[in-house]
Amino acid sequence: MLRTPNDRNLLNFSGGPGALADSVLQQVQASIDSVPGVGLSILGISHRSKWFIDLVRDTEERVRALLGLSNAYHVLFLQGGATQQFSTVAMAFNAGSAHPAEYLETGYWSGKSIEGATFKDMNEKPGLSYPASNIKVAWSGRDSHYTQLPRNQELKLSKDAPYFHYVSNETVEGLQFKEVMGLDSVARICDMSSDFLSAPVAADRYALIYAHAQKNLGPAGVTIVVIKDSMLERIKPGLPPFLDYRTHVQAHSNFNTPPVFAIYVVNLITRWLMQEVGGLAQMEVINQQKAKILYDAIDESQGMYLSSVNPYDRSPMNVTFKLPSQALEKEFLRRAESRGFSGLGGHRSVGGVRASLYNGVTLGATQRLAEFMSEFKTEFSSHF
Repeated sequence: MLRTPNDRNLLNFSGGPGALADSVLQQVQASIDSVPGVGLSILGISHRSKWFIDLVRDTEERVRALLGLSNAYHVLFLQGGATQQFSTVAMAFNAGSAHPAEYLETGYWSGKSIEGATFKDMNEKPGLSYPASNIKVAWSGRDSHYTQLPRNQELKLSKDAPYFHYVSNETVEGLQFKEVMGLDSVARICDMSSDFLSAPVAADRYALIYAHAQKNLGPAGVTIVVIKDSMLERIKPGLPPFLDYRTHVQAHSNFNTPPVFAIYVVNLITRWLMQEVGGLAQMEVINQQKAKILYDAIDESQGMYLSSVNPYDRSPMNVTFKLPSQALEKEFLRRAESRGFSGLGGHRSVGGVRASLYNGVTLGATQRLAEFMSEFKTEFSSHF
């Protein structure tokens, strides 16, 4: 018997793993028992079966169609999350390079991407001689506590850089770029983990895009990589096969045992986006509507809810704010949980409140959160 919509799932505003569309959850539930047309549980289907090989190719093509990708790009389903990509990108395209790769430091996760690209720990250990990665931070928002993003015209970028890297959406601080950053003459690499397939993107302007699944795409366990053919020719020699993108291109993401379940859910999400939502343009409309509901609640709260993010740079995926005191924040989160809202606590590095509005979060759920915020403001307005 299929489940009925669960209020706790509908009111899940977690920063990740994030909410999934209810119709997808119902299909997942049924497939744990038996995948339609197969008769086996999705948890027990072989990654070498024809069904799974066909599923991978179908998912590749659906991602390609949603992004409008040409045949010059490959779509891969890898493991290790964005964290593995931080190091793999640098090892593949920058190790031992004469010119530094250029990075933007715009928040918590871009900082992690820079750490992951430097190989400090690897090169401090005896017996490991992989060439160090040459990194330059072209812009940092650290001094302003990551409250705003740069514009292209502010950046002084090198045309000799092996690549340029940035994070399109900072989940912790609640920032999102509204333009494609970097020089078109330099390979553009982007971590889109928290806004991939949430809106149309000029994918053909990127040499490589990566995004782990547990925001908009499905459960944790699979990372999508979109890579241009020309980048495969630039991979540095000496990489272990598992870290070489060419290995996974040749194997169609089936070099080693892949996360069958996670890839299956990604396939369901792409179908949902295409058939129920109506494509990425319509998904963007919905996501912008959700974001407006919450940002209006913040801006009209007369100081109860405080956003430090420059309004132009606000993320439609992750709405972050604080209350006038820690006591009020604690009470807000306590009452929100008692009302069925889940995942509203801010990231451990910054605290506060964070409402993540990934694709699976509905307009109705967002409106209910805004109504709760209004009620809380009315009750506690005398406390600040």
